[in-house]
Amino acid sequence: MPEASDYERYLHTAELLALQKPAAERVHRDELLFQVVHQSSELWLKLAAFETAAAAVRLRDGDLAGAAPLLQRALLGLRLITEQLEMLEHIAPRDYHLLRSALGQGSGFDSPGFRALQEVARDVGAAFLAHLQLHALPLAALYAEPERAPEAYRVAELLTDWDQQLGLWRARHLNVVERLIGGAAVGTQGTPIALLRELGAQRAFPALWAARDELARAMSAQRPPQPQRAHPPR
Repeated sequence: MPEASDYERYLHTAELLALQKPAAERVHRDELLFQVVHQSSELWLKLAAFETAAAAVRLRDGDLAGAAPLLQRALLGLRLITEQLEMLEHIAPRDYHLLRSALGQGSGFDSPGFRALQEVARDVGAAFLAHLQLHALPLAALYAEPERAPEAYRVAELLTDWDQQLGLWRARHLNVVERLIGGAAVGTQGTPIALLRELGAQRAFPALWAARDELARAMSAQRPPQPQRAHPPR
């Protein structure tokens, strides 16, 4: 057996490629597809959480310009895990029920990457709001006058992108689940699919979305009343 190359040693490819079940142990050939998608998702989630946590540190230090590219990296990671869900749509519903028996009580709720992402979301959201508070800049004012603090506005929009992409990932995941097992079924831990639908509507940064509502109300109040149209005589 040839000696491992520097590439293989650095990336631990032998260990990495041994993390999927060998063919003799698979209950269905699509287990390899299923494991690759979810294992790679955990890696991207790990990176997204890492970059988001680093962005929170930059925000606490007042370095908004330094936080922005880190949030962009995290955002791209979330986009990638959303796109690769398409691979799961190549599993036939009947075949998924066959390989589902190998999952036991395994559930996406147990994803360490997703749990880490939820934790750093609270951290980065709090860091950004603390920065605005320190500079006496309410979110509503930031959206009413973005030119007043362009770097803060850029971070606010990146966090909104981050939140939106997380929602798109969860929505796409729900669609895949419904495609494979239907909308009335329950998950491997007995979780109704309807609960997944409710959880998917949650926001990581609700204050950013509330600021848009406040802006819409303020802009609407500033509009002059529309003249009443006279109805033609009958």
